[in-house]
Amino acid sequence: MVSSERLLAFAAMSFLLIVVPGPSVLFVIGRALAQGRRAALTTVVGNTVGAYVLVVAVALGVGSVVERSVLVFTALKLVGAAYLVYLGVRAWRKRGSLQAAVTTDGSARGGGPRTLWEGFAVGVANPKTTVFFAAVLPQFVDRAQGHVVVQMLLLGLVFNLIAVACDSVWGLAAATGREWFARSPRRLSLVGGIGGLTMIGLGVTVAATGRKD
Repeated sequence: MVSSERLLAFAAMSFLLIVVPGPSVLFVIGRALAQGRRAALTTVVGNTVGAYVLVVAVALGVGSVVERSVLVFTALKLVGAAYLVYLGVRAWRKRGSLQAAVTTDGSARGGGPRTLWEGFAVGVANPKTTVFFAAVLPQFVDRAQGHVVVQMLLLGLVFNLIAVACDSVWGLAAATGREWFARSPRRLSLVGGIGGLTMIGLGVTVAATGRKD
């Protein structure tokens, strides 16, 4: 199995990657601003499940195909970017109706299956984690110990546990700030628009960056 030294080294590298806001974190923040705490945490769960699907894909050998193929990588990146833009446009268009969705305690009704699915879609199409799992994860596997797939799944689990903790902090912090805006329909509309524009900008950024080879 994975040695404690390798596990700690991988955890440290994972934390450095996760703590810097990327597509998943910015999407969670956008969701928190647009829909509140429940939607943000549901998005974190969806993101995590999506990211672990990438871990399973790498463990089964699919990740190496994505890493070697510019076409596959670019297609995955553009699909994810387009979906982010779509969600951002939808959030922007619905910014004026956010007040009706806010409950008496200041949180929004946004934690259903659709929110979970949207978080999953962003997580599984995240180019940053795709490259990390495909290029970095295999380097921490001790092939001499055997059970390579199990080692990758364990390392991926460590990554996702760290991601859940960090992304939840980001989402809760953003949702807390949102509650101040929720006291005014005009301010709430403003923050809903900001959340939508954040997702649109994120989608454009994801589409414009990445591998050039």
